[in-house]
Amino acid sequence: MAEFLAEGGARFLFRTDQGRINARTWRRGTALLLAILIVLTAIWLPLEPLTHRDLATTPFFAWATVAAFAYLVLYAFAVLLIAICHYNLSAKRWRDRGWPGALAGLLPFFALLSGAAHWLQPRVAEVVPYWYVAGVDVLLVAVIVWNLVELGVFDRRSL
Repeated sequence: MAEFLAEGGARFLFRTDQGRINARTWRRGTALLLAILIVLTAIWLPLEPLTHRDLATTPFFAWATVAAFAYLVLYAFAVLLIAICHYNLSAKRWRDRGWPGALAGLLPFFALLSGAAHWLQPRVAEVVPYWYVAGVDVLLVAVIVWNLVELGVFDRRSL
């Protein structure tokens, strides 16, 4: 992976949306970002139950809860940073395919919208039915498949 970052340059791949990249570079960059997200999520999943508290049964100040919320702040920041990095990576690839680079914003937008819907629905189930969440998930899967096929499979578009 070090040679991948050395040849493409992490600054070029993830910190700017200018330029163009090929499908192989996009696949490798996306896999790197996905691996980081999976590791961070695997840490979050066992910590998440610690954020649900009832002051009648738990002490007001619990170190485990403080640690879980501290990690949640770092996790949220990392997810947003990964979304920005993926946007920059995908904008280069969309441009190489002959499409507007702004289409790179669709995947992070629908991913964050899906996450928000999954978080909100159990809290206001009487207002937001589950079919709404399922609909957002269907849109997210459609955008993911479109991105994978368009950016990860097809070669440069002849202009």
